[in-house]
Amino acid sequence: MKKKQLIIQLLPILFGFFVMGFCDIVGFSSDYVQRAFGWSSAMTGFVPSLVFVWFLFLGIPVGNLMNRWGRKNTVLLSLGLTLIGMFLPLLAYNSFTCMGAYAFLGIGNAILQVSLNPLLANVVRQQRLLTSSLTAGQVIKAASSFVGPEIVLLAVSNFGVGKWYYCFPILGCITLFSGLWLAATPIAREKESGCQSVLSLGNTFLLLKDRTVLILFLGIFFVVGLDVSTNFISSKLMVARFDWSVEASRLAPQLYFLSRTTGALLGTFLLARLSGRSYFRVNIVACAIAVLTLVFINDELISLAAIAGIGFFASSVFSIIYSMALQVRVDKANQISGLMITAISGGGIVTPLMGAAIGSVGITGGVWVVFACVIYLCFCAFARYQKS
Repeated sequence: MKKKQLIIQLLPILFGFFVMGFCDIVGFSSDYVQRAFGWSSAMTGFVPSLVFVWFLFLGIPVGNLMNRWGRKNTVLLSLGLTLIGMFLPLLAYNSFTCMGAYAFLGIGNAILQVSLNPLLANVVRQQRLLTSSLTAGQVIKAASSFVGPEIVLLAVSNFGVGKWYYCFPILGCITLFSGLWLAATPIAREKESGCQSVLSLGNTFLLLKDRTVLILFLGIFFVVGLDVSTNFISSKLMVARFDWSVEASRLAPQLYFLSRTTGALLGTFLLARLSGRSYFRVNIVACAIAVLTLVFINDELISLAAIAGIGFFASSVFSIIYSMALQVRVDKANQISGLMITAISGGGIVTPLMGAAIGSVGITGGVWVVFACVIYLCFCAFARYQKS
C-alpha cells in the first residue's frame, strides 16, 4: 500500500519536470524570433535572458516564502504563471507579447525549479534514492526539451512560419493538465522552518560564506550556462559551418537533448549505486573533450557527435551538484534550494556573452564560451572539499 501511495504522489511531481523543460524551447525558437523581427545575433543572445534572468531575482525570495506558502502550493503558483504567459501572444502578436511570453515562462520556471525539487523530498525520504529521483526528473525534463523543437515545428507546419508562436498555447494546455493533476493529488505538507519571509534574504546569502556552498552555487551557475549555451549554439553552428537550413538545424538541439535524456536515464540507475563525486569527475572530463572536439574539428558528423557528447556527459551534473548542496545544511534545505536555483540565472548571463562572441569572432568564439563553463565544472568536480 505504501508503494502504491508513493507512486500516486510521485507521478504528478515527476510530470512537473516535463513542464520545467519548456524553457529549453528558447534555444530553437530564438531562430524564429530573430527571423520574425530582424534582430542581430547579439540581440538574439538576450532572448534566453528573458527566461533565465528571473532565477537571479526570484530564487531566494521564493525559497524563503515557500516556508509560508508550502511547497505544493508554490508549485501550483508557478504553473499558473506559466499558463498566463503561454496565451499572451494570442492576444496580440508582436515583439512585446512574445517577450512577455518568454518572461512569464521564465518567472514560472524559476518558481517551479525552487519548489518542485524540494517537493520531491516530501515524498522520497532516503538520500541516495532522492538523488536518483532528482536525476529521473532530469530525464523527464530532457525528454521535454527534446520534444520542444517538434512542438514549435508542429505549429509551423500546421499554421505557417508566421504562426510559429502557436507553440505557446500548446505548452499552456500541457501546463494546465499538470496543475490539475498535482492539485488533485494529496501530498503531506512539510514542517515549517523558522525563516518565513524575504527578510531572511541576507541570511540566505550568508550561506555563501561556506566555501562548499559557494563552489556548488557557482557549479549550478556554470552547468546551466553550459546547458543553455549548447542548446542555443548547436543549431546556429550547423547553419554557420555547414549551410544547413533553419528547419534542418533542429536536428542538432534535438540530438543534444536526446543524448541528455539517455545520459540522465543511465545516471538515474548508476547514481543509486555509485559515488556521485566519482561519476561527476569522469563525465565532466569526457564533456571537456567533446567541447574541444567541437572547437577544432570541422566535420558535420563529428560536430553532431560532439554536441551529443556534451549532452550525454553533462546530463547528471545538475542533479549531483544540487543533491550535494542540499546535504551541506539539511536544516536550511528551502533556503539552499532557493540559492541554488538563483544560480540558474547563469543560463541568462552566459548566452548574451555567447551572442557577443559570435557577433565579434564567429561561431567558434561561441564554442569557447561553452568550454569556459566546462573548465569551472572540472574545478568543481575535483575540489578537495567535496564529500561523497
